[in-house]
Amino acid sequence: MKNITYILTPELRNELKRPLGLLISGSNEEVINKLGKIMKSIKPKKIISVGDVISKSMLEKRFPLNIFIVDNKSMRKVMEPLSFKADKTLKLVNPAGTITEESWRIIGEAINSKGLVRVLVDGEEDLLTIVAVLLAPENSMVVYGQPNKGVVVINVNKEIKRKMHEIISRMKYKPEN
Repeated sequence: MKNITYILTPELRNELKRPLGLLISGSNEEVINKLGKIMKSIKPKKIISVGDVISKSMLEKRFPLNIFIVDNKSMRKVMEPLSFKADKTLKLVNPAGTITEESWRIIGEAINSKGLVRVLVDGEEDLLTIVAVLLAPENSMVVYGQPNKGVVVINVNKEIKRKMHEIISRMKYKPEN
């Protein structure tokens, strides 16, 4: 099997600025309260957060997170690493604007692990929301921050997986060495 890196195109970059799921906006407290209510009503199989700020908020509120994917940055500015204890920490390299083969493997391992898993990204984690949605079991929830707008909640189902496959199919790709 060839290793492939997917590369974001300028057209897709603009498209992905729009939320891929339900946008929750308001103050941090309002967003977290709404998120908590959604989680209680849905009871997702797995809960995955992508991004340092939303992961920190969810961990502080003791939400039943399974996986948090972080790069120790917020809006490309370095921030204090999250100090929450995870049962397992996995590391991967994923340059900005790409999805590497390693990302699929590591996020897959995280999803199949027990306990709280931290995925620490050297590079950028933004596009890994797509990987998380495609690899998570149906009836899971993927949550990510939408800069200056709020938080986006994706309920993983066949339709959203189809949409994510379509996005991936429109990315450029190159074989990895």
